[in-house]
Amino acid sequence: MADRVRVQLLVAGRVQGVGFRFATVDEGRRLGLRGWVRNLGDGRVEAEAEGERAAVEALIAFCRRGPPAARVDGVEVRWLPWRGELEAFAARH
Repeated sequence: MADRVRVQLLVAGRVQGVGFRFATVDEGRRLGLRGWVRNLGDGRVEAEAEGERAAVEALIAFCRRGPPAARVDGVEVRWLPWRGELEAFAARH
């Protein structure tokens, strides 16, 4: 059985208004992850994802660089126990 994990990400920088959420949804779906991503009022983007560890680590790597118009200054990563409760990867408002 694959090593399944869950992660919470807080991404800081120029990450709102540059397609970051939608690029993250595309990447999460491409990686076969479940989860969500949303803008926060303080200018950061928050995401939660769960799935196989390698796929989650690939999503973290994507969030560290972001889409072309973004400028990522930092990513806080919080590992959580896998619960299997998240739905198909989507943007939240």
